[in-house]
Amino acid sequence: MRLVHILGLGCLGVVAAAVVGSPARAEAAKPDVKSDIKIGNLAPYSGPASSYSAFAKTQAAYFRMLNESGGINGRKIQFISYDDAYSPPKAVEQARKLVEQDEVLAIFQSVGTPPNAAIMKYMNAKKVPQLLAATGATKFGDPKHYPWTMGFSTSVYRVESAIYAKYIMANYPSGKIAVLFPNDDYGRDIYQGFKDALGDKRSMIIAEAPYDTSEATIDSQIARLKASGADIFMNFSTPRFGALAIRKLAELGWKPVHFVNTTAASIPLVLKPAGLENAVGVLTATSIKDPADPRYADDPGVREYLAFMDKYNPDGDKTNGQNAYGYLAAQVLRKVLEQCGDDVSRANIMKQAANLKDLKFGLLFDGITVNTSPTNYFPITQMQLLRFNGTGFDPVGPVTSEVVTLD
Repeated sequence: MRLVHILGLGCLGVVAAAVVGSPARAEAAKPDVKSDIKIGNLAPYSGPASSYSAFAKTQAAYFRMLNESGGINGRKIQFISYDDAYSPPKAVEQARKLVEQDEVLAIFQSVGTPPNAAIMKYMNAKKVPQLLAATGATKFGDPKHYPWTMGFSTSVYRVESAIYAKYIMANYPSGKIAVLFPNDDYGRDIYQGFKDALGDKRSMIIAEAPYDTSEATIDSQIARLKASGADIFMNFSTPRFGALAIRKLAELGWKPVHFVNTTAASIPLVLKPAGLENAVGVLTATSIKDPADPRYADDPGVREYLAFMDKYNPDGDKTNGQNAYGYLAAQVLRKVLEQCGDDVSRANIMKQAANLKDLKFGLLFDGITVNTSPTNYFPITQMQLLRFNGTGFDPVGPVTSEVVTLD
């Protein structure tokens, strides 16, 4: 059985749905969108990545808010979210169910690189939008080969890593770099982007240490990187391992210039468990304001988000950046559907998703906008470099933009 969150006609219900469905049809049916707009979603409600289900829970609450105010262009949103446990095989199974049985108009914000990679060919073969997938991997911004797939992240991994590389070359040209990264698609993608951005300065990297996400600790990796003599540490970790690395550096008394990718820079989820005092001076980059940062207590965009959470998602952690990201992604989908007008077809959804121009949202840093085109499937390519001061993040320099080059 799988938990299914179904949002329709202004209310959210949770029901159990059987895994086994009717035989697959040869082609994906074209949904009837005269009344409701049926949107599918895959999220890890169970398993080791279950914290990421916060995205979908917040989005369900956002669509409930929209429905209470009349929906979009007079149509209500029916949001159907299935558990894929962050498992690629389960993602394929559940995507087929959404497309062939539920006849959703699109699958929105499916979570993570491995599940999205598993369903990408299927979605494109069926010509069903795989819209604003929750991953910053480069492969999900390739309209030439996968025109029905578009990712959405506050950090396109190669944009983020290029910002770090250029900052290092400008400010620490004689630095010696050590790199920690997970041995998976995400880790390899962000690390490759870093190496590509260094170009002929790649020799600045003197040590690297991959880890498997099944490992209990990364003590041996950190000790090996420290022993290399590096004075710059690239911490390309997922949240749990990011916290472990920050804490281990403090235990060893190793004090390199420390970069933490945005995935592992959450104040409540990573820095507090690692010890805020141990994270002082850490550098990161993102495009979204952290609702846990006291700097933004009076920010209009953050206050609007917090008010939404209080009213529509009171059980969610307002300070958790995952909820803020889910809220932002739902705002972008709303804009796409509004631009569709009366033509809420799959083809027009992708057309409008690829025609977003200078959109501003309250949770984004000033100067950062959402932009797409038929040849640019990366909605956000601007980021702000930040340094942790013990309670929040201080901006370092201006907002930076990067062009993503596909392999």
